[in-house]
Amino acid sequence: MSLLEEVVLDLERHAAQQGWDAPPRLYALVRSGELLTAEPELAAELGLDAGTDTLAALEQEELPDGAGVEDALAGIAWPDTVAGCALVMERVVLPPEVEDEIPDDEEEAARWAAEHPQREDVRMVVGVLRDGVRHSALRLRRHDADDEVLVGPELVPALADALAATLEPDEPVA
Repeated sequence: MSLLEEVVLDLERHAAQQGWDAPPRLYALVRSGELLTAEPELAAELGLDAGTDTLAALEQEELPDGAGVEDALAGIAWPDTVAGCALVMERVVLPPEVEDEIPDDEEEAARWAAEHPQREDVRMVVGVLRDGVRHSALRLRRHDADDEVLVGPELVPALADALAATLEPDEPVA
């Protein structure tokens, strides 16, 4: 199992312990060696030592809930010391056949989706590294068991792309 797979699954288990209906959470992923050098006290608090190569997930400031997550990600840039990032968020998913029934008004659509009998609550954990490696974990509320978590590199490609964009160097302003 890769370091990214491990940290994504750890974040998914942590989110599962905290329960559903949580706000989105963003994490900087930092290699343990980098953290030991830059922040030895924090590394010691996290139980990291020089003999272990891991990724530490450092929770960031709270992100806005709802559609604002994608906009918030567009404004994030990470320092070079950050090896990657991960996001934990929940969404309501509806079957494609009801797409034409969704109201145009955003607030009304959210209420409508929340009350729809075919809705599915999904918790997504997506992690990306600077080298392009990606991993995701999905948990459905109606299948809320550790052995039913779906995992793979491309389960939520658009979200992985948005996270990867936060790791790209900023374009110089002319």
